[in-house]
Amino acid sequence: MQDTVLITLGRLPKGLELATALARAGCRVIIAEPWGWHLSRVSRAVSRCFAVTAPNTDVAAYQADLCDVVAREDVRLVVPVSEETLHVASLADKLPEGTTLYCMPQAVLLGLHDKLSFIRTAQAHDLPVPTTFALDSDEARAFAASQPHIIKPTLSSAGHGVSLRAAGEALPTPEAPAIVQAYLPGEELSSFSVAHAGRVVGTVIYRGLIISGSVAVCFESLPDPDPAMLAWIERFVGRTGYSGFISFDFRRDENGQALPIECNPRTTSGVHFVDPQDLAKAVLDPAAENPFRLRDERILQQFYPALTETQGAALKGRPWRPNMKYLFSCRDVSWDWRDPLPFLLMPLTSYQILRRTIFSGMSFGEAATFDIGWYGAGNPTGH
Repeated sequence: MQDTVLITLGRLPKGLELATALARAGCRVIIAEPWGWHLSRVSRAVSRCFAVTAPNTDVAAYQADLCDVVAREDVRLVVPVSEETLHVASLADKLPEGTTLYCMPQAVLLGLHDKLSFIRTAQAHDLPVPTTFALDSDEARAFAASQPHIIKPTLSSAGHGVSLRAAGEALPTPEAPAIVQAYLPGEELSSFSVAHAGRVVGTVIYRGLIISGSVAVCFESLPDPDPAMLAWIERFVGRTGYSGFISFDFRRDENGQALPIECNPRTTSGVHFVDPQDLAKAVLDPAAENPFRLRDERILQQFYPALTETQGAALKGRPWRPNMKYLFSCRDVSWDWRDPLPFLLMPLTSYQILRRTIFSGMSFGEAATFDIGWYGAGNPTGH
């Protein structure tokens, strides 16, 4: 009998990537998703889809809906995907015996999602990080007076609320908890890792080539990543005893050293570069010494948001011509000749995301996560 795996988001290609890998490994894959019509719904990899309450509408109802799906479908493994992970993590003590939740406890994830708490955690483990202070602190005011800096909400995602400011600019009055962080002028790189009990199963390092807001919609994996970055990730995972998906954004300082500016305790676009067979093994049998090979493709894209971003750049007079070499030369992450409908029907299944991106001014990341992100008490939508 096939084990049933519940994936808790179907709208994003990351969820489809996991669904496809796990289905081909022999699992029965089902999806729980607040949107009734979404990308993974039309995939051959998915056996059933269940509409659930959005966590930012009613988190208690969301949790109850998920528990009901787990019980009715005899789910053996629950795999969170994106920003909803922080809500799903609270199910740890609510699931029946024999059902595994593929993430760390909620308190751990919240401590990493919080940008100031993450920096302090890394500092406590003697790991290098950029200078970072709470926005409302005397240290932040003194630092900002003499150094270029970034201001961002401690609980933001998808780049919402991030601003670059010159040295000496007066700090704003915070509307929500925020940080002041040293501006690092070098290249930005991202990582995606799978970990188990403090051991890194494997890591992908990649860079964005087409950016929507602050979210990459076309990206390139690095075949020879910086050993110092890999070592930083391994030390952090080892010293925190982390298990599950974990991702970091790095920037290089003026000396070329890559420093982590924030942590995303979930999947990111780097998951698309992992060999599907190895991805499934890493999730289903994380304690084993599994390989973690990468696909042959070094550049991948999300075609429709990349096209939307390129069109927007052209209309607003921003550079757009360099995007063309990627748009029509590299594979969309959702394209699979054995399962063509997710890509072919994406303009329909992703209508809610594309509509908000085009007409409301949201970035792709904001439009995709407005109802599932964790933004803190009193600010349920992040806007």
